[in-house]
This record gives sequence, C-alpha cells and structure tokens, in this order.
Amino acid sequence: MPEAAAPGRYAAWPRGAARALLAGLLVLLVAAALVPIRAGEGDAVPPSLTSAGPARERDADLLLYDHVIARLRHGEGYYAVVAQEHRRHHYPLRPGFAVRLPTLAKAEALLPPGALIPLSVLLLGAVLLAWWRRLATEPEALPLRTLALAALFFGASIGTIRYFFVLHELWAGQLLALSFALHRPGQRRGEPGRWLGAWCAAAAALAIREHALPFVLLMGAYAAWHRRWREAAAWALLAALFCAALAWHLHTVAALLRPDDPASASWITVRGLTGWLSMIILSGNLRWLPHELAGPLVVLALFGWSAWRSAAGVFGSLLLAGYAVLFMIAGRGDNFYWGMMVGAVLPMGLAFVPQGLAGLWRAAGGTKTIVSGDVAVQ
Repeated sequence: MPEAAAPGRYAAWPRGAARALLAGLLVLLVAAALVPIRAGEGDAVPPSLTSAGPARERDADLLLYDHVIARLRHGEGYYAVVAQEHRRHHYPLRPGFAVRLPTLAKAEALLPPGALIPLSVLLLGAVLLAWWRRLATEPEALPLRTLALAALFFGASIGTIRYFFVLHELWAGQLLALSFALHRPGQRRGEPGRWLGAWCAAAAALAIREHALPFVLLMGAYAAWHRRWREAAAWALLAALFCAALAWHLHTVAALLRPDDPASASWITVRGLTGWLSMIILSGNLRWLPHELAGPLVVLALFGWSAWRSAAGVFGSLLLAGYAVLFMIAGRGDNFYWGMMVGAVLPMGLAFVPQGLAGLWRAAGGTKTIVSGDVAVQ
C-alpha cells in the first residue's frame, strides 16, 4: 500500500489547527521529559520494580494479597480473612473501596499455584492473536501490523511476570486489552457488528477490578452514539449488574467494621502530569528506560492512537485520554499499579506516530491532503 494511502487523521486538518496541535504536542513532550516520576513521597521507583532475583523484597500490597490467598486455600471465608489481614498489615478497611473484590483471590486460591504462569501466557497469546486479527481488518493499520503487535507485546508482556500475579490490575488490564481487540463495530451507523466476546472479557475484568468500569461505560456510550441499541443495552446491563454486586460488596465490608478501624487517605490527589506518567511508566516495561525518554514515549503513544484514522483509533484515544485524566486527578503514589489497566495497549500507538507526525507536519505547512475512503491525494 503506498504511503500516501495512509496519511493519518491530521493530514487534512486546517493549517492553524495543525500548527496549534503541533505546538501543544511539543510543549507536552518537553514537560513529560522534565516532570518527576514517583511511586510515593520521595520514592522515584517502588522497591518491587527495582529489585531483582528470588530474594527481592516483597511489596507490602502484594504481601497482603499473598496472605489472603494462602488462608483461602485452607478453607477460610474471604471477607473475614481480608478484614483480619487488613488490620494485621495496617491497611484501612474504610471506605469499602479499600477492600478488593473477592474474585481474583478466590480464583487464585482454587487454582494450583503452578497454573498461573501458563494461564498468563495463554491470556497474553489470546491478546496478541486477537489484535493481529483485528489489525488485519483495518486498512490503515495493515501495513503497520507487525510493528503495532511488537509494541503491544512490549506493553502486555508485563502480564506474564509471576511476581505481580496477585495484582488485580494486572489481570483486569489484560482482559480489557482482549475485550478491545475482540470488539468489531459495524462499518455503518446502526450496523450491529460483533461484540459478545468483548462483552464477556470486559465482564471478567470488571469482576476483578472496579477500575474497568470506565471502559464498560465508554463501550456503552460509543455503541449508543452509533445507534447500536442492542449492544448499548448489553453494556448498560453489565454496568448495572456490577453496581449491584459492588453495593453488596460494600455492605458486606461495612458489616465487619470496628469503631477503631482507620479511614483510608484520600485517593483524590491531583498530581497532574506526574500522576499519569508515573502510573503508566512504573507499572510496565517503560520503567527500565530513563524517565526523560519514557515520559515523552507515553505522550507519543497517545498521540499515535489519536492519529490512527479508524473506529479503533477513536475509541482507543478516548479510552486512554480518559484514564490519563483520571490518573491526573486520582491515585496516590503507592497506587502506581493502576496504570496496568491500560498499560498493555497504550504502546501500540507508537506504531502510528510516524504517519501521524508526517501528516500533521504537512498540514501545519499548508500542504493539503484530500482524504477519501482509503485514498489520499496531495
């Protein structure tokens, strides 16, 4: 396919708008290279991500979940155990959101410990295969499919690291990446498309971590916007079922509270650019790069998603930008692993950066590109 056939979203932008976006992108890249990347107050990188070898120090959050799962394997009940372990490890029980949903702990307690490694590899393989097939249906992405999949592997391979298997965000993020890939919207407004597999994968992610709810709500809103009413109703039903289950969870936790149980520190921290970049970088393989390079790469990846002229590009841009805003507002430094919710798919945007920048540069210089279907003419 000739290069001119895939100009990206910005190739036909008016010159003034293109110049404004280009200037804004440059400012954001410089800022991303300069702002600090922190896991907590005074901690540039969490110990669990800098240590190596079997004797490395276990992160306190992971140790808490280790003990909960170990006790579940001996037949104890989840809520009684989690309340006791929270108090023993000096973790708050109020509000109820401080206590994780029981899904992952119960599942890992039922499975043999050795089953989690092959399960994680199978899930990674399913994510890669689903995206390989999804990209084959996207004319603008087809020439970049190998590069996009390599970037996806870079982001999603964190899911096979045994050290993090007790983290809810690890599994939920992989399942959201799978759901995104399995979703096949209709080619025309109102056309139903295929979404059942995506719905099931998202439901599994939501059962593990409530942080998957923005993905589900965006799927529903996107379906409604395109008048796919049956699909929109299915996503709305999933959100409603989850809210009912979450209410039961919170009620159960509240019944276990004691007057001396402390409250959690606020999750509303408004850390801005540092909050977003820290969560994405420290929760994935970008943590191995100097933060002066890793920060701009995160920004470029989001730009690449926005430059991909397709339904997947629009949805991915909205999804990743939405989580970016949430991470700028909410999340303490020690919640860095929240970035795993979207860290798997974000690097895929890097595959679309060259064509996006080329199109934006031409538009900023006043070179007109007429885009019609899959054909571009300058």
